[in-house]
Amino acid sequence: MVVYIVSSQLVDAASRLPSNRNRSKIVHSLVNSLGLLKAAQVVRPVPATTRELREYHSDDYLDIVLDNDASSSTLHGLTDDCPVFPGLPSYVQLVAGATLTAVKALQITDIAICWDGGRHHAQKSAASGFCYVADCILAILAMKRVKEINHPHPRIMYIDLDLHFSDAVSQAFYLQNSVLTLSIHHASPGFFPVSPLAPLQLPSQSDPSFDPFALSIPLQPGASCSTYMVIFPLVQKVAEVFAPTHVIVQCGVDALSEDPHAMFNWSLSLDQPGSMGYYIHRILATFPGKKLLLGGGGYNSPNAARAWAYLTSVALSDPLPMNTDIPYDHPFFPLYAPSFTLDIPEGTMQDQNTSEYLVHITDSFIKYIIPALENAITPKAS
Repeated sequence: MVVYIVSSQLVDAASRLPSNRNRSKIVHSLVNSLGLLKAAQVVRPVPATTRELREYHSDDYLDIVLDNDASSSTLHGLTDDCPVFPGLPSYVQLVAGATLTAVKALQITDIAICWDGGRHHAQKSAASGFCYVADCILAILAMKRVKEINHPHPRIMYIDLDLHFSDAVSQAFYLQNSVLTLSIHHASPGFFPVSPLAPLQLPSQSDPSFDPFALSIPLQPGASCSTYMVIFPLVQKVAEVFAPTHVIVQCGVDALSEDPHAMFNWSLSLDQPGSMGYYIHRILATFPGKKLLLGGGGYNSPNAARAWAYLTSVALSDPLPMNTDIPYDHPFFPLYAPSFTLDIPEGTMQDQNTSEYLVHITDSFIKYIIPALENAITPKAS
């Protein structure tokens, strides 16, 4: 059974997000039009309480974002890319509540989906990068409190597939060996978010701050399925060594081709080795632990709907064909021109991830990073 988190209240609130207006409506209506909700267990989210939000966020920040009459606050990041908007309090409570509802659902199932979650830039006391609530962090904190008979000490692996580095999540759990964060993203000077953890991290005797539980795989422009295929065994090996009880996958879709960022060439179909569909299929089928799929970035809304609808079908173990027609009864049908199908083909820009660069990434993981992780996990003999 796959649990799918949605309600009309959640969709209305999430569709007000200034960076992605109506995206939630487009996504969930396509999932419904394709008949996927009939095969899933639909669960309505319970809005997060102030007490639940305080598990991570500061009181001064919550006092503002939960105020219906809030005004801009530079101190709290509520300006520029994160303006105050009508319905912000409901948005914060429903998005956080949706992700926390998905976590609770994992008590009765192995896979839960919350496409309105995945806000990986929100800080403890500030909004950032279109993210107003740290639902990913709240989910990890909730998972850490889960005590199961077979797993009294939960281990949470957070995998971030968004184009942008998972700065807030990686920083929040830095040097915590019960949580492993692994972000695959683009990193270059000035590219958001600027973080010391975004470049490839390597152990060094001169720098004791290296954390084998906070990992990054930065990719160059034009990353294609073949590039992602080269690095997948590294992700797989990390999961094998860490042996998580829970896996969260942030499925931001701004790394797919045709996103306005125009940075990567990534495609969708799991039939293409190294594609996003391939990653999700392999993670769900072969990685240990219960799985939570979250949304994230993605600024071509019909493509976000294509991707998350398709990944829903992958999670349901019945992947839709890429030539599936967008149903005529889908309220946003005209947005899918000119193909009017589910497919998001690979882009055609030059893949700048050279063989030399990928060898460097692979060697760094095999020779240094994974052994450091193994040493950190294996109890030292007294």
